[in-house]
Amino acid sequence: MDIQMADVLLHIDQTLTSDQRDAVEERLRALDGVISVHNPAEKPHLTLVEYRPDKVAAQALLRAAQSGGVHAELVGL
Repeated sequence: MDIQMADVLLHIDQTLTSDQRDAVEERLRALDGVISVHNPAEKPHLTLVEYRPDKVAAQALLRAAQSGGVHAELVGL
């Protein structure tokens, strides 16, 4: 079976606390089709998401990141 995966980079406009960044990661990981989420401490405004586009759309990832009042946009890869 051939599973298609995609990556998208989210840019978070504001400076979030560690707990807020963890909450964004949790919301993203909760989506069916998300494979991994990486938000390095040295680049807290960038979140890399690997996902299955047949299961979840990039716009759904963005909406999950934005929920809770977070300002973010898709940068793409």
